[in-house]
Amino acid sequence: MQYRYIGHSGLRVSPICLGTMTFPGQCDEKEAFAIMDKAYEAGVNFYDTAELYPVPPRADMAGQTEEIVGRWLRTKPRESVILATKVAGAASGWFVPPVRHGLTAMDRFHIERAVEGSLQRLQTDYIDLYQMHWPDTVVPIEETMEAFERLVQSGKVRYIGTSNDTAYGTAKALAASHYKGLVRFESIQNNFSLLNRRFMDELAELCRREQISLLPYSPLGGGVLSGKYNQPNITEGRFADYFKSPNARQRLMAARFVNEKSLASTQRYLTIAADAGLDPVTMAAAWSKQHDFVASTIIGATHAEQLDASLAAMDLELGDDVMKACDEVHADILYPMG
Repeated sequence: MQYRYIGHSGLRVSPICLGTMTFPGQCDEKEAFAIMDKAYEAGVNFYDTAELYPVPPRADMAGQTEEIVGRWLRTKPRESVILATKVAGAASGWFVPPVRHGLTAMDRFHIERAVEGSLQRLQTDYIDLYQMHWPDTVVPIEETMEAFERLVQSGKVRYIGTSNDTAYGTAKALAASHYKGLVRFESIQNNFSLLNRRFMDELAELCRREQISLLPYSPLGGGVLSGKYNQPNITEGRFADYFKSPNARQRLMAARFVNEKSLASTQRYLTIAADAGLDPVTMAAAWSKQHDFVASTIIGATHAEQLDASLAAMDLELGDDVMKACDEVHADILYPMG
């Protein structure tokens, strides 16, 4: 396996990372252990979680994913696992997280409270990659980076990253770190898939020039690229549930992922995969990791057997003909997710 470095850190990770947001919301602890064990046995050494998980976030379940990961982690040599988690972003933005009474911010208080909680739930004395789940538009980035610096200096965190960030926000954070002599973001975790290439507009160039690694999440477009939503009268799946949800934000998210353009694009990707003799899930995961600015692509599952197709992408490099065919779909149907 070709391991990759995250940014210019010492974190050497498998090209596939296992995301854990489905534990225990969509599968119980026994199945979660089976999923993590299967990934570990396949050579996956990189695992990503968050204090807010599982998804969709609920006050009565927040932190349970970390607890499950922590119990599993005790069954493995700690240093064999690269563990990433996230501090909930600011409540002043698009979403009020159901932790710390919905008053979260990227200030020293909340970052220190969050990391202590994560360390306890994960049953470890350090986190390999600690990420800002989304930015804070109120607290100065200098204060945020100084708080992260203290965590690294204390030994509780090895490296830091950002997530759901913009080119401006990431560049601003890099500048603050540079001029104040603070730790910097080594990674950015953003949505990136055949259905969502927005990262390539600006952030890809920033990552190349500054040697920051993208850790793409949702490489299957929330499961859309598997083709299941192209079937008539679909009743199972996260977005099938979201369309029926009383939560307006969930309905909007479902419409962003499952719409006329995304389904038309997916139908063409299904044909490309079939012509190449590939499972569409394998092709989508392989495409996501086959970019020079990507360190590791984050996959997920609700059943251990679902991992097979994604793990098949671990050492797969798509041919130029497949990559070109995928580019042609995007050129014909631009930005299906908006």
